[in-house]
Amino acid sequence: MVAPDEPAPVLFAERGASWWPVLWGPAFALVGLGAEAATGGGHPVVWLLTGLALAVAAAVWVQARRRVCSVELTPFTLRQGREVLPVARIAAVTDVGLPAGAAVLGGGWTPPRGTTGLPVRLDTGVVVLAWARDLAGLRAALTRLLATTTSDNA
Repeated sequence: MVAPDEPAPVLFAERGASWWPVLWGPAFALVGLGAEAATGGGHPVVWLLTGLALAVAAAVWVQARRRVCSVELTPFTLRQGREVLPVARIAAVTDVGLPAGAAVLGGGWTPPRGTTGLPVRLDTGVVVLAWARDLAGLRAALTRLLATTTSDNA
């Protein structure tokens, strides 16, 4: 078993966003420059600055999505966005009902768009809502992990 202070193996991960949207701005600028050049004239510096500005804005957006919408499960922690939950606090992920007003892991009011919620019962009896795009993958990884930690403690 890996000690908690060593890098732990990742059992499940979702990165939150990919970097390809950063290319939208430069692609738009190239299309604009091409259209302008085809009709005569053109302002390449303006199109260069426009493409750069759009790429920077998209990079900020992607970085924020990667920080807020990423999921990572290790043998010790479940990280949902910026919130880290020790796996030792998770009591159950199957046959857990979702009460009204359950807290969403990660700090938001609702799960991020494009994700599905998974009710998780903590050791205190409180039910919280974990989330992932690949809900079946997260549920399977958590179920396997809880089964191994339960059998290790028995």
